[in-house]
Amino acid sequence: MHFLAVWDLMAVLFLGAALGFFGGLFGIGGGIIAIPLLALAFGMDQALAQGTSLAMMVPILAVGLWRYSRKRPIPWVSALWIGLLASITTWLVAHFATQLQPDILRGVFGLFLLFLAFQMLIAKQRHESDSGCSRLNPRLMPMVGVAAGTSMGLLGVGGGLVATPLLTGLFGQRQALAQSLSMALVTPCAVVALATYSVADCVDWSMGLPLAFGGLLTVSAGVAVAHQLPERKMRLLFAVMLMATALWLLIKPYVVG
Repeated sequence: MHFLAVWDLMAVLFLGAALGFFGGLFGIGGGIIAIPLLALAFGMDQALAQGTSLAMMVPILAVGLWRYSRKRPIPWVSALWIGLLASITTWLVAHFATQLQPDILRGVFGLFLLFLAFQMLIAKQRHESDSGCSRLNPRLMPMVGVAAGTSMGLLGVGGGLVATPLLTGLFGQRQALAQSLSMALVTPCAVVALATYSVADCVDWSMGLPLAFGGLLTVSAGVAVAHQLPERKMRLLFAVMLMATALWLLIKPYVVG
């Protein structure tokens, strides 16, 4: 493991802090942003960038999940159920992902995120109880876990981006609770994915650990802001973030080649 120069280390810490805040705010790990930045700024190939981003995501997701659970109780039975399904799906899909065309995968995923974003924008506000547990239909829960796990297995990221709009749209969950459930299912997926990439020697720990440290400094602040913002504004911000991510995935092949 090599050591970063001082200025590179400061830049990585700052990037980790920014990703930690937005990860806490939106209930995601931040890998969807970290991967292209690691590839462009530090010249990493796709696999190494994905593995390194996972080294950052795991602690950010774990602390974010803990913070969300302290703000509002999480239905752990549902969370563990979809988390288990998502982890199994991640492991299965990851073994086939290397045989597929990455640009096509990113394009399809980008279009799917655009669809989810528009669904969030046009959906009417539901008036559910604070717990939001009554609409967690166990017959539909596998779909959320499989969808999130497929995203994690194919791209190494994006589980939370898929799970949160599905939980708000299909189950009528409040945004903050949907994000906490999303973190609960993505965290074990990220652990499985990190172990897989680490065994394959596709993790730059000299980069991943400072990213994680920077993220841990700010993730709690992001969670606090998420619980202070009104429901409608949080959904709008999440939808805008989805659209920006989708557009980047769609134009990336033409920008970076």
